[in-house]
Amino acid sequence: MKKIFIACTAFATMIGTYSCTKLNVPVESQYVQSNFPSTDADYTALLGSIYSNLSSSYAVPYWRMQDMSTDEAILPARDGNFDDGGQYRQLHYHTWTFDHPNVIGVWQWGFGGINSCNRIMSVINNSSSSAAKKASSIAEVKAMRALYLYFMMDLYGNVPIITDFPVTTQPATQPRAKVYEFIESELKSVLPLLPAKSNNSATNVAQYGRPTKGMVFALLAKMYLNSGVYTGTTRYQETVTMCDSVQANTNYFLDAKFRDIFLPTNGPQINETVFAVPYDQQIPGNQFTRFGFFYYLVNAYGFNVGLSIAMSTTPEFYNRFNIPGDDRTKTWLAGPQYYPDGNGGFTNQPVYFPTGTATVPPNTQINIIPTLTLTGSKPMDLGNDVLTSQSEGVRSIKYYPDINIIQATRLNSNDVPVFRLADIYLMKAEAILRGAAPTTINGDAQTPLTLVNKLRTRAHAQAATSIDLDGLLDERARELSWEAWRRNDLIRYGLFEKEYPLPVMGGKTDDLKMNTDPTRRLYPIPSTELKTNPNLKQNPGY
Repeated sequence: MKKIFIACTAFATMIGTYSCTKLNVPVESQYVQSNFPSTDADYTALLGSIYSNLSSSYAVPYWRMQDMSTDEAILPARDGNFDDGGQYRQLHYHTWTFDHPNVIGVWQWGFGGINSCNRIMSVINNSSSSAAKKASSIAEVKAMRALYLYFMMDLYGNVPIITDFPVTTQPATQPRAKVYEFIESELKSVLPLLPAKSNNSATNVAQYGRPTKGMVFALLAKMYLNSGVYTGTTRYQETVTMCDSVQANTNYFLDAKFRDIFLPTNGPQINETVFAVPYDQQIPGNQFTRFGFFYYLVNAYGFNVGLSIAMSTTPEFYNRFNIPGDDRTKTWLAGPQYYPDGNGGFTNQPVYFPTGTATVPPNTQINIIPTLTLTGSKPMDLGNDVLTSQSEGVRSIKYYPDINIIQATRLNSNDVPVFRLADIYLMKAEAILRGAAPTTINGDAQTPLTLVNKLRTRAHAQAATSIDLDGLLDERARELSWEAWRRNDLIRYGLFEKEYPLPVMGGKTDDLKMNTDPTRRLYPIPSTELKTNPNLKQNPGY
């Protein structure tokens, strides 16, 4: 099996029940001295809820918060369809409120994960396992708690730091800089106890989707690169140090084919993955193809399920994919459509719209265009005409459609990377451009230009002859599109509140306007949390 983290339920049943209506029954599912976790399998099962929670919302709600709030992704209505109460246009135009479903749901997801980590640590601390086993397991859980807290700090800014289980007092909002300091301290403390990626495939399979030294280095690099945003103090040289710490492990290296990293068959064999969220038909959560495909192409791609026509990118973002020979451009459905060859490429056989209707002439080839023209019945609505508006908006197939997808769930088996070596290269390049000193790693004297060209060479793209910060942001767009880093990048560059062009009006009056207030760099504390916890303080601007 390519995945190892299908959530186990045995231990979750023992520890996951918080209430019942009949209290005078024998307790049969409680930890006692005889059934505390002891074997590796026991601990894998015990920790399962941390990872099943992570996968449950990372690739849809969390991703929407990070990418649909930018120019990278847009989910317009189609003559009222897919409007869903306006939640997608609210993300796109920065007009969300503290009761937006993603604002509430992602907060609960993140702090639910933190609560699971705290609960599991309490179980481990009370177990009869050896001190060494306790220490290594606690280190793994703390690393995951730090990752969850980083997601919350990045999205919401000033958030509680919760380390107790059970929680006996309502936690108070903490300054973002203090949260940052806590995460950094936790990551440094667990680093010596975490495994490193090895050249043993069986070991790497066992570690896949779990914290390693490389994951900690990558997360610290991300924190240091954004330290000016999070704390007001820049730490670019430390960014370089952490990037070099990842690269010092030569078991991380670029895969030969860019597309392989994201195929449904990806997994532990991908050499540049530092940390990924595993998905398959038993690990739900990845529905990129469901929301962002083109349903007239389903038969051409070899499956018979209903998939959306809704989600796409904006013309301005797609315009960055303009380098001759660049394989990364092929991750978008754009222009005249042809049958896929099954290997991430395409044949010369056209795909046609269904024929036999009054509006679609026979042998009309599907042609997807970048333009978004507002003509429909709702704001940010393209209309729903088969030949025109349905074909507007370039779609991403970076997470290539899964041949095993089924109608009941429409799940994809593509694992979704959180950190990979390409991002390490680009973070290091940016830190150097912002003032850090270049370094040599494994005998390789690395400059921003050489780092960018490593990625271009892999993608068969024309080499860059120079690189500056603006060019590097575009390179991040090409390399890391739909990997949930666009919002983070734009905020760091001071461009998140810059008004990107609205869709072409097409004669339709649309009063939508992007909210350019810098307070939108943070999401609000959800209304549900404020009602139940008076110790939380709302972010400015809400």
